[in-house]
Amino acid sequence: MSFSSDNVLSNLIWRFLERTGAQIVQFIVAIVLARLLTPEDYGTIALITVFITIMNVFVDSGLGSALVQKKDADNIDFSTVFYTNIVFCLVLYTLMFFASPYIARFYKNAELTAVIRVLSITILISGVKNIQQSYVSKTLQFRKFFFATLAGTLTAAVVGIWLAYHGAGVWALVAQQLTNLTIDTILLWITVRWYPNFVFSFGRLKGLFSYGWKLLVSALLDTTYNNLRQLIIGKKYSSQDLAFYNKGSLFPQVIVGNINNAIDSVLLPVMSESQDDKERVKKMTRRAIKTSTYCIAPLMMGLAACAPVIVHLLLTDKWLLCVPYLRIFCITYMFFPIHTANLNAIKAMGRSDLFLKLEIIKKIIGLTVLFSTMWFGVMVMAYSLLLTSFLGQIINSFPNKKLLNYGYLEQLKDILPGIALAVFMGVLISFINALPFAAMLKLVIQILCGIAVYTIGSALFRLESFAYLKSFVTEKFFSK
Repeated sequence: MSFSSDNVLSNLIWRFLERTGAQIVQFIVAIVLARLLTPEDYGTIALITVFITIMNVFVDSGLGSALVQKKDADNIDFSTVFYTNIVFCLVLYTLMFFASPYIARFYKNAELTAVIRVLSITILISGVKNIQQSYVSKTLQFRKFFFATLAGTLTAAVVGIWLAYHGAGVWALVAQQLTNLTIDTILLWITVRWYPNFVFSFGRLKGLFSYGWKLLVSALLDTTYNNLRQLIIGKKYSSQDLAFYNKGSLFPQVIVGNINNAIDSVLLPVMSESQDDKERVKKMTRRAIKTSTYCIAPLMMGLAACAPVIVHLLLTDKWLLCVPYLRIFCITYMFFPIHTANLNAIKAMGRSDLFLKLEIIKKIIGLTVLFSTMWFGVMVMAYSLLLTSFLGQIINSFPNKKLLNYGYLEQLKDILPGIALAVFMGVLISFINALPFAAMLKLVIQILCGIAVYTIGSALFRLESFAYLKSFVTEKFFSK
C-alpha cells in the first residue's frame, strides 16, 4: 500500500480534527464538572484511573503497533490479534474485579471497590475497539475516527454533566468514561466495516509478537512510570493533592494531546511504508519536529503566562493551587514532538529492540529521580519531571544519529529559534497579570499580544517553520 502526500496530509488533518473536537468537548465538560464536583471526587477517580491505564497497556499487547508496522498484514493477522485481545481483556477484567477490595484497603477507601469493578469494564470495551483502531491507522481512514469519537464524546458529556448536576459525585465521572468508550466503539465498528474471520494463526501471532512484545514492555514501563507519581501522591499525601496535580495537566494536555496524537497516529504507518528510504524518513522526522514544536511552543508558553487568569475564570478559585503544576506541565509538554517523532522513526525502521532499550534506560533514570524527590513534597516531584523530560529528549534522539544521521544537537538547532521566541512572548504577556483589569479583559489582551508578538517575531527573524506554514496555507487555500 502506497500513500500519496495528499492522502497523508488529508488523514493528518482528519486525525487532528478528531483529536481537537474530542479534546474541546472534554475540556468544556471538565470545566463544568470541576464546578459541580469537588477536588476529592477527582482525586478518587484519578486513583482508579491509574490502575485502569496500566491494565489497558495489555489490551494492545504491542500487537496493534505490530499490525501497523507489518507491510503485508492481512485479515488473518487482524483476526488473530482480535481474538488474542479478547482473551487478554477477559483475564485482565477478572484480575481487576478480584483485586479491587485490596486496592480499596490499600488507600483506606471502601468506596473504591465498586467504582473499580464498574470502571474496569472499559478494559473489555477497549479490547473490542483496539483492532478497529489498528485497522484505521493501517489503512489511513481517520475520517471515520472523527465521527465516531465526536459522537461518543458528546453523548458522554451529556450523561456526565446530568449525573453530576443531580449529585452523583464520582459516579458521574465513571458513567462519562463508560458512555464515551461504548458509543465510540459501536460507531467505529459500524463505519469502518472490518470484521474478523473465523481464523487464527499461532504462526502469525508469534511473528507479530516477536516485534510487539518489546513495544508492550516499553509501553508498560512508560505507563507504570508515568502513573507511579499519582500512586505515590495518592498514598503518601492526599487525594486532594492528587486532584490539583492532575488538574494541572488538563489544559496543556488538551492543547498538545490532539496535535501530538494526530502526528503519532499518521507518522508510524507512513514512515513504515518508507522504512527502506532512510532519507525520506529523516525528512519526515525533521519536518514533524520543527513544525509541531513551532506550533506547540507559543501555546504552552502563552498558557503558562495566563494560567492564573484562566484557572480563575474557568475552574474558579478553589482550583488555583493547580497553577504551579500547570506551568510545569506546559514546559514538559512543549518538547513532546521531539519524543514522538524520534520514537516513531525508530519503530518504523523495525527497531523495537532499540525502543525497549531506550525505555529501560529512561525509566531507571526516572525512578532514581522520583524516589529521590518523593520525600520533599508534591511540588518537588512535579519539578523532577522537567529534568527527566530533558534527559528523555537526548536518550530518544540518540539512535537516530546513526539510523537517520539526525542527532539531538541538530534537532535542538532546528527548534531553538521557535522556542526562544515563544519564551520571550510568554514572559512579556505575563506582566499583564499585574494590571488592574477584569480577568476576562486581561486574558483577551494577553491572547492578542501573544499572537502579535509571535507572528511579528517569526516574520522579522524569518523562521523557517513560519515560512513553511505560510506557504502551505497559501497554496492550499488561496491559490487558484
